[in-house]
Amino acid sequence: MILILGAVNLRAMDDTLRIAVLLPCRDEEASIAQVVRDFRAELPGASIYVCDNASSDATAARAFDAGALVCRESQAGKGHAVRRLFADTDADVYVLCDGDGTYDPAAAVQMIRVLRRDRLDMVTGLRVATGSAAYRRGHAFGNRMMNKMVAALFGGRLADMLSGYRVMSHRFIKSFPALSLGFEIETELTIHALTLHVPMAEMETAYLPRREGSASKLHTLRDGARILWTVLRLLKEERPLTFFGAASGAVLLSTLILVMPVLTEYMDTGLVRRFPTAILAASLGVLSFVLLTAGLILNSMTRGRIEAKRLRYLALPPPPALEEYPT
Repeated sequence: MILILGAVNLRAMDDTLRIAVLLPCRDEEASIAQVVRDFRAELPGASIYVCDNASSDATAARAFDAGALVCRESQAGKGHAVRRLFADTDADVYVLCDGDGTYDPAAAVQMIRVLRRDRLDMVTGLRVATGSAAYRRGHAFGNRMMNKMVAALFGGRLADMLSGYRVMSHRFIKSFPALSLGFEIETELTIHALTLHVPMAEMETAYLPRREGSASKLHTLRDGARILWTVLRLLKEERPLTFFGAASGAVLLSTLILVMPVLTEYMDTGLVRRFPTAILAASLGVLSFVLLTAGLILNSMTRGRIEAKRLRYLALPPPPALEEYPT
């Protein structure tokens, strides 16, 4: 179940809580130092990691000078950087955020408190644009369409599945395979959470315009197509009966359209003159049966795989509790 939450009362952060702030970056020298300093001010005890994702500017140097722990990922693509950060860090709570300065670091404190108070595995920052320059119209429309499609295919109620601002538990991070290469990593995170039915929530957070000198790496059409492809790929892998069942139904419908004139002619004359059409219809009928059978078999296999992932998830410790009455 996904909840949309507002602000919560803040208390001093537990000093024993290990927090890792993960900032994947590519060519963000104009903003990364300030982002690191802002997170340091909001989460003084956190470890701040910056993954320099094949930058051609001084991103790594700016992050290091600001006090971040810096690693380099030579393979360009946000998915590569996030996978490296997930693999190389260990903490109780992870804060994943872009290094472009468009997210409010102050919201992380509230998001962590909600994660602990309600024993959640992921809290996503629901972006609320502070100006027209913050959230391009094409991106907003595409995000709404993707939210509706993923909610319909995988269940749940989503408002901003493509947000790059997330707070996650240790057990969620360490049970997540992170196979995506680029900006589709947020889609994979969301679908992984929906597939395992982990407790999660969304919380409103300000979405700010980029700082001067910082440019978006997201290409609306190209990356939108890659995200759509990721949704379809994960539908095939996580909901094979739905995927192959829909394909089987489409092929069966084509079969019926082709065979109706043949049957009508046979009923009227007792003859079958359209042999090519009849053979094609029969072949499509067989194909429809094969697709449905494949969906049923793969669905059984997928269920076993999901059960194994769920057991891996349950074997890891839950998020540290916060003794506070849920409001």
